[in-house]
Amino acid sequence: MDLEINGKTYEYDGDPEQPLLWVLRDSIGLTGTKYGCGIGQCGACTVHVDGVARRSCMTPVGKVAGRSVTTIEGLSEDGGHPVQRAWLDEDVVQCGYCQGGQIMAVASLLAQVPSPTDEQIDELHTNLCRCGTYYRIRRAIHLAAEYMKEKS
Repeated sequence: MDLEINGKTYEYDGDPEQPLLWVLRDSIGLTGTKYGCGIGQCGACTVHVDGVARRSCMTPVGKVAGRSVTTIEGLSEDGGHPVQRAWLDEDVVQCGYCQGGQIMAVASLLAQVPSPTDEQIDELHTNLCRCGTYYRIRRAIHLAAEYMKEKS
């Protein structure tokens, strides 16, 4: 089956029930998408499928054939996506393990809700941060929303 990952086409001939996470990491070599829990609870494995945040550990690769998948590596070529810029400007990262998934979830949220409320942002706490940088994450989301407004 053909997979479109970050704008490139990859041929995958393995088990269609294999979690997308392992195809991304082991078959394609995109290791920015992290394994956290394996049961879709932590969000470290979040990618976009047709622009919508999805847990790649729970998504069979066969379900994304013919669809567009974006990983943290494909969000921007130079790290200049508004969410990535805001993450740096607000110094969000502590250990960094969850941040790829956090950024992907936030980019999906802002594509749907350009000016989220704190309550809408708090719903993203399904993406877990062991270091507890939620306050900085919230500030970065508001800043990213401003960057996105400036961009358009």
